[in-house]
Amino acid sequence: MKQLYWAAVAYTALGLPSGLFYRELTKAHQFTGKTELAVVHTHLLALGTLFFLIVLVLEHQLALSNTRSYRWFFVVYNTGVCWVVSCMTVIGARTVLGYGEYKPLSHLAGGGHILLTIGFVLFFVTVHQAITARREEQPGGTTVSSSAGQHVS
Repeated sequence: MKQLYWAAVAYTALGLPSGLFYRELTKAHQFTGKTELAVVHTHLLALGTLFFLIVLVLEHQLALSNTRSYRWFFVVYNTGVCWVVSCMTVIGARTVLGYGEYKPLSHLAGGGHILLTIGFVLFFVTVHQAITARREEQPGGTTVSSSAGQHVS
């Protein structure tokens, strides 16, 4: 659980100054157009901080870290987020500084999005494995239906 907590803290520590960086860089260069820098702040706080706070609650309830796929999810997802945000930052800064589009960087950003997608899939696999393990832990292998209060196998 500490790992998830520190991941949320790290994304917060990156997300807050990224908003400041966007504001100050665009102000210093009198830039008023659209740039990827405008959404780096939001991506870090939503895909990083908020997401990992939700995962932290699920870890507490379902013990996600006891599943086979948890470590893969954690590594691939974080790599994807960091990769995407890094590309967005470089692309956005290049835009503000007046450099043209750099195609290889756009392709790299696409690779980061693919990793992020795989990370999300692994997250859902992890949650499914944790729910299945929780169900199998219950005595007699039965679960209680929350709406009717009846036992079902």
